[in-house]
Amino acid sequence: MQVWGEDEAGPYQAIPHPGPSWQPMGEPARQPHEYLRGGTAKLLTLFRPATGEVRGKPVDHAPNTVLHPWLKEQLTAILAQCPPAPTELTVGRRWSDWDYHAEARLLDEQVPPVRVLLVWDNLKGHLSHDIVQWCAERGIVPLYTPLGGSWLNMTESVQRILVRRALEGQHPQTADEVKAWLAATVEGWNAAPTPFEWGGTRWRRRQCARDRRHALGGSGACTRRAVARQRRPSVAGCVNGDDHEK
Repeated sequence: MQVWGEDEAGPYQAIPHPGPSWQPMGEPARQPHEYLRGGTAKLLTLFRPATGEVRGKPVDHAPNTVLHPWLKEQLTAILAQCPPAPTELTVGRRWSDWDYHAEARLLDEQVPPVRVLLVWDNLKGHLSHDIVQWCAERGIVPLYTPLGGSWLNMTESVQRILVRRALEGQHPQTADEVKAWLAATVEGWNAAPTPFEWGGTRWRRRQCARDRRHALGGSGACTRRAVARQRRPSVAGCVNGDDHEK
């Protein structure tokens, strides 16, 4: 069973984007002072964290009339690469394992076993009857991230990487140029994709950085090394010592 995430990134304007550039030393990058709106572009993205594969399409706009046909086309191609649907409803292949609706168990008798999990946010267009029914008939379970929890969709993470590589420090002149750069970046990413996982090397680096800090009581402050504590003489030593008695 494959797990994919979907998201629509953007819009990105055809204007100078901040960031490093490949300017020769002594010749800093110069951006025009005029603010000219050169149009915007969005990036439709499907991402498979287990392999790092990205399926993307730059578009001018992303209404349901654009998103749903592309999504159906890509999901059909993904299903063609998946193993055949299982004949028995094992754990994880039942809709009731993923859908917590009161009548979810009835779906096990009405729709095919689960073949693909599709993680996406809870936009109104994703909840439309047409796309949900289309997915159900093909064994695709849509899993919606909660409000304020879109970070649970790894697709947003890979989109930030792709957009940064395509546009950072650049000045696209038109929306078509933005789309061409985004498409080229997706192609370059798929030449050597990086799988994503929760608690990976990036998380471990952040955890090591936290472990090197020492929290101070009473505030959110911390130190890079532990604060030495002063040791007080024991009470017994003070009372029973000869110097104290004298």
